[in-house]
Amino acid sequence: MEKTDPPCSISQLKLSSSLEAPGSPPLPQAKMSEGLLKSLRHSPLKVEESEETWAVEDDDDPTDPNLVTIEGNGHSDSTSFDADLSEFKKKATIIVEEYFGTNDVVSVANELKELGLPEYRYYFVKKLVSMAMDRHDKEKEMAAFLLSTLYADVIDPPEVYRGFNKLVASADDLSVDIPDAVDVLAVFVARAIVDDILPPAFLKKQMKLLPDNSKGVEVLRKAEKSYLATPLHAEVVEKRWGGTDNWTAEDVKGRINDLLKEYVMSGDKKEAFRCIKGLKVPFFHHEIVKRALIMAMERQKAEVRLLDLLREAIEVGLINSTQVTKGFSRIIDSIEDLSLDIPEARRILQSFISKAASEGWLCASSLKSLSADQGEKLLENSSASVFKDKAKSIVREYFLSGDTSEVVHCLETELSAASGQLRAIFVKYLITLAMDRKKREKEMACVLVSTLGFPPKDVRNAFSMLIESADDTALDNPVVVEDLAMFLARAVVDEVLAPRDLEEVLNQTPEAGSSVGEKVIQMAKTLLKARLSGERILRCWGGGGIETTNSPGSTVKEVKEKIQILLEEYVSGGDLREACRCVKELGMPFFHHEVVKKSVVRMIEEKENEERLWKLLKVCFDSGLVTIYQMNKGFKRIDESVEDLSLDVPDAAKKFSSCVERAKLEGFLDESFASEETNTK
Repeated sequence: MEKTDPPCSISQLKLSSSLEAPGSPPLPQAKMSEGLLKSLRHSPLKVEESEETWAVEDDDDPTDPNLVTIEGNGHSDSTSFDADLSEFKKKATIIVEEYFGTNDVVSVANELKELGLPEYRYYFVKKLVSMAMDRHDKEKEMAAFLLSTLYADVIDPPEVYRGFNKLVASADDLSVDIPDAVDVLAVFVARAIVDDILPPAFLKKQMKLLPDNSKGVEVLRKAEKSYLATPLHAEVVEKRWGGTDNWTAEDVKGRINDLLKEYVMSGDKKEAFRCIKGLKVPFFHHEIVKRALIMAMERQKAEVRLLDLLREAIEVGLINSTQVTKGFSRIIDSIEDLSLDIPEARRILQSFISKAASEGWLCASSLKSLSADQGEKLLENSSASVFKDKAKSIVREYFLSGDTSEVVHCLETELSAASGQLRAIFVKYLITLAMDRKKREKEMACVLVSTLGFPPKDVRNAFSMLIESADDTALDNPVVVEDLAMFLARAVVDEVLAPRDLEEVLNQTPEAGSSVGEKVIQMAKTLLKARLSGERILRCWGGGGIETTNSPGSTVKEVKEKIQILLEEYVSGGDLREACRCVKELGMPFFHHEVVKKSVVRMIEEKENEERLWKLLKVCFDSGLVTIYQMNKGFKRIDESVEDLSLDVPDAAKKFSSCVERAKLEGFLDESFASEETNTK
């Protein structure tokens, strides 16, 4: 490491005073010292109103009877909720005032973490921007830089999105006190998009939610047309308030990468520690841990040296245990993608965790598990990667053609009976791609999930993965929670999942009890409890997802009803030819397992003319109308729901076993088929 290099300092975090507009009055000193601020955090606050006038807040009123409170959010009642939010608002105002006086980004990060209540940080975003709007360009630039620095690491992306949502919605009120509020707020929105802390889709989505004549729409249009549509717009927006000498998060990441590379080459710990201290971003040290671990995976010769650096940095107190845990957790979260480049990543990381835990600088119990579910073998990463690409291709073709039978054929070719993890991956990609498209594709995705007849366990795993990645998805789709809840409720209505599977989905999520997971499950339950919920959920995306039937507007529920009617007519009339014609005219050979299921269920329930149903199944099989694959799938679905059947028919399991044996004798059920009851004996 060259000693002549300038010290790795982040003095740039202090904004240059030259950014202040010529002739502007000096920045007012913070009204309270840092020590006083900290003492106030542990005592009731009473802050006098500022001489400056701010816009009326439009935050949710906790006393509003229409406000839905989700269980598990830590508030026992509306009074507690009101008190917490009120206290957070007061303290957030003080933090912003102090920041404008000191320009200390690290202090703000620490204060917000100490304050807690991450679900209210959207208010901090709103307060920071609204206070900066009525000040000089220097404060505006400071506010924009602070948001970019705290994004994701201190303030979650959904909270940033919500903060800007509320700012735009309150543009009319802000304009009363700030004459140029529309222009200033438009620059803030454009800057947030340029800094990648707001998705570009924010503009269009918010325009749809606001009245056409509102100031909020003016803000969004001005941001889009005046700032984001111009040549070199990124540079123009970044320099709008004079620019900054501060480092961005990307700059810090680059510095971390450089210091690690130099350390690997020189082995000079003292110099490496000096550079880490010079960064002055203790809240970002998890990035050092993460990058050091990845570098150790990629360069096995440097493994010992890099792990030794982390161990000693922790022992001397340079990196705290929280940052170490967060660094390891981030690697675990991305292990699947990392494995595509480093096939042995999972095994190597497990060895790192074991080594760190044995040496005492990592609490392994606080990390997520790296192992797969017991009894299941992990798929080879290479084959999983290949299947992911094929899955995306299959789904895209399906959205274009609507040919469900082709999807079934492709999956039968690609998947084996033991490919549970791959089935879950397919469902995940299907729903993920559908969420980013129109209602038609969402409806088609629901229909496909229902017709594929995947085991409930695989569908549960898919939703668990979707919930786990919801935070990332929210960057492009802010309503991801609502979409996932609707897909989950639809799966229950379509009998892909049972109602009791909802809690199981949450329990299977790696971060069990996570706020996102709880919100999705709670919302799905609310949808299912509503009056006429089944019909509403089936029609939520307009229906008509099945385009290969003779009735293009048919939903899965309607097709099931048609099957029920044709079976009832056949049992009462006995017209075998007419029954076969009706089955054929459904135009859904991939859904014939439903015919098998409903026929056998009628037999178990001891409804009349059981022999007629056996004859129908045999003729359908012998004529090739129903394949042995569909027969097996139909019986398998009954096997999975025999426990529920037993509630109405106590000896359902025994009767089902008899049906299985007869089907084998008739030759239309595979000899290898075995019910769960048989397997448990």
